[in-house]
Amino acid sequence: MDLKRGGPMHVVVDVGNTESVVGLFEPGALQPSRSWRYATAPRRTADELVLLLRAFLADAGTPSLVRGVVGSVVPAHTDLLRVALGRLVDGTVHVVGGAEGGTRLPIRLDVEEPRTVGADRIVNTLAAAHLYARDTIVVDLGTATTYDCITADAVFVGGVIAPGIQAGQEWLESRTAMLPRVAFQPPERVIGRRTESCLQSGIFHSAVDAMDGIVRRIRAEWGRPEALVVGTGGLAGLLAPHSSTMDRVEPWLTLVGLELAGGHLEAMAAERGSPSASGLDSKADQPLPA
Repeated sequence: MDLKRGGPMHVVVDVGNTESVVGLFEPGALQPSRSWRYATAPRRTADELVLLLRAFLADAGTPSLVRGVVGSVVPAHTDLLRVALGRLVDGTVHVVGGAEGGTRLPIRLDVEEPRTVGADRIVNTLAAAHLYARDTIVVDLGTATTYDCITADAVFVGGVIAPGIQAGQEWLESRTAMLPRVAFQPPERVIGRRTESCLQSGIFHSAVDAMDGIVRRIRAEWGRPEALVVGTGGLAGLLAPHSSTMDRVEPWLTLVGLELAGGHLEAMAAERGSPSASGLDSKADQPLPA
């Protein structure tokens, strides 16, 4: 999609352990106009991030950035990215995360240690409550696979954290001398007839069946058998056709949550007459903005 040169845009960045995703949103939109991925390298500098982000923006027609939002599960990368975006955004750069607190979002974290809940799970809760307004299980397939239980009234009640699919595959490859590296994709049949197809079948079907099994256990224990199951993350679309529990795929759920968070933080800052810094108050229990 070609963006109008110089048009006002919001930029959001979801910083993951392996990859980070950058999204551009037109004001008022709930789907990114453009998105890019980059490796979350531990030794990057703010200058490198500025150059990288400028290249992305040039590819999008150099829009005018009027708001930035960062959600990060990598603390060492968070401040660097905030500095980098501060040099590119003509407005406030908001940081969403449970550790700093102070600024309320219209969700509640009903867990034992709310300050340890990752930014990705916070904004997934916000997005799911806004988009679906029903009891939802979000399955986020990243470096770790997270299962987030979110009530219809925007309460995060906990979930599951499991090893990610690719992390498990890489662990297997690192511990076996004779097994080859195979692509993660649906096999033609369950029973393989050579080592590669056996391995591919085992990795893929283990991932699907583990996901479906955990979702069934969550539904049973939570007492919400009709909870909507939403898959997000790069592998969700690949697994969904083979899953018996995944109801829909929303590949940009985390980015949408960051965009919604940015709007809420900006509105609250305007009410107080000062820029918003960051965070989330775990005691907040307010209706979602329309």
